[in-house]
Amino acid sequence: MTDAHDETARRAADSARRAVVAVWRIESARIVATLARYTGDFALAEDLAQDALADALVQWPAQGTPRNGAAWLTAVAKRKAIDRWRRQERFAERVEAMGLDLERAQDEAADAVPWDPDEIDDDVLRLVFTACHPVLSQQARVALTLRVVAGLETTEIARLFMVPVATIQQRIVRAKQALAEAQVPFETPARPERQQRLGAVLGVLYLIFTEGHAATAGDDWMRPELSREAIRLARIVAALQPDVPEVHGLLALMELTAARFPARIDARGEPVLLAEQDRRRWDRGAIRRGRAALERAEGFGRGLGPYALQATIAQAHADASDLASTDWARIVAAYEGLEQIAPSPVVTLNRAVAVSMAPAPDGGPAAALAIVDGLAGEKALAVGHLLPSVRGELLARLGRDDEARAEFALAAERTENARERAVLLAKAAAGR
Repeated sequence: MTDAHDETARRAADSARRAVVAVWRIESARIVATLARYTGDFALAEDLAQDALADALVQWPAQGTPRNGAAWLTAVAKRKAIDRWRRQERFAERVEAMGLDLERAQDEAADAVPWDPDEIDDDVLRLVFTACHPVLSQQARVALTLRVVAGLETTEIARLFMVPVATIQQRIVRAKQALAEAQVPFETPARPERQQRLGAVLGVLYLIFTEGHAATAGDDWMRPELSREAIRLARIVAALQPDVPEVHGLLALMELTAARFPARIDARGEPVLLAEQDRRRWDRGAIRRGRAALERAEGFGRGLGPYALQATIAQAHADASDLASTDWARIVAAYEGLEQIAPSPVVTLNRAVAVSMAPAPDGGPAAALAIVDGLAGEKALAVGHLLPSVRGELLARLGRDDEARAEFALAAERTENARERAVLLAKAAAGR
């Protein structure tokens, strides 16, 4: 009886701990954003949220999972803020300030027009703009936003940028210190200042979406909740900045890419690659929204930026009824344009994949392999799984099965994502 009771208790505790992780993974950005508005201090908000998370990991397994986990974490964090202010003898001062803020907000609400196109009425997006303050370097902005808004672990961020974990940790710590020292307020930046931060904001939204599309680590191949949040925020930015083509280009890219999400995994959560996807399951509404956003970006007549060019690639896939009918020449041309304005080894690697699918004499796996082999010395690809994964595919298509197995095995060794590793190991076993 005792053993059965202990086993039941253990399972309940494990379930509670999983609930903590799930709530934090989905709601952490909103919790931190709410606390940042409550305290007026970005760095303090994240510290408080982390303290509340630590309490949940202890209390939920022992006392049970609350009905609203996000509200529980927020309430605990707010109590910790009050305790901290009391210890610092700032409680009365802070309460007075909060009262003035409330009065000001009420006065503004009474005088406000129904909708102000320059106002950011979203705490999470306000959090993104705060984290992208000019006082921080570009690297620090990205690292801090991915940590606080996307909820990525430092190991995941380090993997994204192929740098040591300690480097990312230092960037995040220094970024929070810099915001605190500069006394950066948690508020909507004025329109001219928002323009200065827009590029960084679009960059981190793109990275958040990309992490959702293909998780760098963990047991799940995708993290769609991250991609959905990035799309939601991008829609708000597009409403705030309707005259910026690349805002619409990014939104188009996200919508057209996310349209394939329903077909990218099967009922067991296993990856389904593009060639095997049931295109009838693609989200036609998302495709329509993506096309409309891309048309809007093109309508400015200023040429296409990096996000819009990638959106044209996603649209080429959306336009095709199957893999064979895809306009690969159009995709190759888009990647060539992307190499001109935003060159990177990853862009070239993606162009090689498109070249491998394009018709001869300029396309095919042999032509693509020559491009891939030219990337062998690129440091940005030296530790990740992308280069050996692509090389393995090309070698398999050329009938060089033993070499393909070796490349797939190397790629499996390098990936941190369990689903991706399983796919690569299966290819290594099959040799193609």
